[in-house]
Amino acid sequence: MVTLPDNLSSLSTIRDFIRWGASRFVEAKINFGHGTATALDEAAALTLHTLHLPYNLSEFYLQSAVTQDERQAILSVFERRINERKPAAYLTHEAVFAGLSFYVDERVLVPRSPMAELIEQRFTPWIEEDQVARILDLCTGSGCIAIACAYAFPEAEVDAVDISPDALAVAEINVDKHRFGEELILYESDLFDSLPDDLYDVIISNPPYVHADEWRNLPPEFHAEPKLGLVAEKAGLAIVLRILAQAKDFLTPHGILIVEVGSSAETLQNVLPQVPFYWLEFDRGGDGVFLLTVAQVNEYHDDFINALN
Repeated sequence: MVTLPDNLSSLSTIRDFIRWGASRFVEAKINFGHGTATALDEAAALTLHTLHLPYNLSEFYLQSAVTQDERQAILSVFERRINERKPAAYLTHEAVFAGLSFYVDERVLVPRSPMAELIEQRFTPWIEEDQVARILDLCTGSGCIAIACAYAFPEAEVDAVDISPDALAVAEINVDKHRFGEELILYESDLFDSLPDDLYDVIISNPPYVHADEWRNLPPEFHAEPKLGLVAEKAGLAIVLRILAQAKDFLTPHGILIVEVGSSAETLQNVLPQVPFYWLEFDRGGDGVFLLTVAQVNEYHDDFINALN
């Protein structure tokens, strides 16, 4: 349980609550890996959201006094964060990805992929912006990657796929929230299986890639997320290998394939040592994302099939 201060008046400003919350989070040894990196960031995000204030609030306003009702609300969300061990985004039902706000709940993973940076850069220098007419997001979850792509390429058509009806229900909330209609189509499909026979200039995916043994040892915050979105067989590579094996039939002659494999990057490279995966680097941190051109996808197609089988 959260140890509440004996005298609530000792916490009076926004800054006080952020500092106090950060101390409690460190004391409770909660995990930060779902959009924030430190206890201070987590406490700031929860405090500002509870007060209905923007995350980029000017420091000038941190000295603003907090009302009695607001104090209780902040302390309550802090207590839930510590006791329930759920990612903050499940408490606020909001996550920020590529500078955009998304609704999230326990039906989807919390958006946190470093690929946001790549989308904001419009996949430069890997493909010319005017060559991107169709984009496919596999394992879309909340729809954050697909929607960010739709913003980055307003003239493009975006298809988003997930095998989970629950995840697609959340994605639909976000598609409606961001007012995308015919430009962004959601498909319930096991990867490519139920898609129309279209070709895509960009196929992008953040699929399940966590080994079952690794998942069992993750902090409780990760166990609050849907296991279907995290864990894959074949040492975490089952879904990734299927994408590699099938992408050949869905890429345009200038297309690119971008897949996040996170902690399974080394395993993938060991399974396919002959494949020249280009491992992307990100200014804002993160790794485990590879890019292949359509020529490479075609060249190593037989290797992907063999690895899958």
